[in-house]
Amino acid sequence: MRKSNIKKVEENTGEIDLTPMLDVVFIMLIFFIVTATFIKEPGIEVIRPDSVTSDKIKNQSILVAISSSNDIWINKTKIDSRTVKTVIERMHTENPKGAVVIQADNESTAEMFAIVADAAREAGVIDISLATSEQ
Repeated sequence: MRKSNIKKVEENTGEIDLTPMLDVVFIMLIFFIVTATFIKEPGIEVIRPDSVTSDKIKNQSILVAISSSNDIWINKTKIDSRTVKTVIERMHTENPKGAVVIQADNESTAEMFAIVADAAREAGVIDISLATSEQ
């Protein structure tokens, strides 16, 4: 009777318990997901104007890009100038404390910037700013 118990113990010692390793992998996965920063992109690459003074904005949630050909881009989609207000209004209801950051190209017109800024004000956004590049 004693010999059969010894054989069972010897058979079980060859197995590797993977539970602690899986726990460590899941903890690392959670760590990387929590610490990752998610960058919102408006959809196009814009050459921003230079600025001598600038402030960093912490709560930017709505990025609006104006291309050199005066096209308006929000969330990687081209938007008509007449529907900018409704799109910003919808995005502002999702995050009421967020700011609108307008990334206007160097070659875009001030009129298009004014149209987007006015649409954001009409949508109820108080914090509107122009993105510039650092010198």
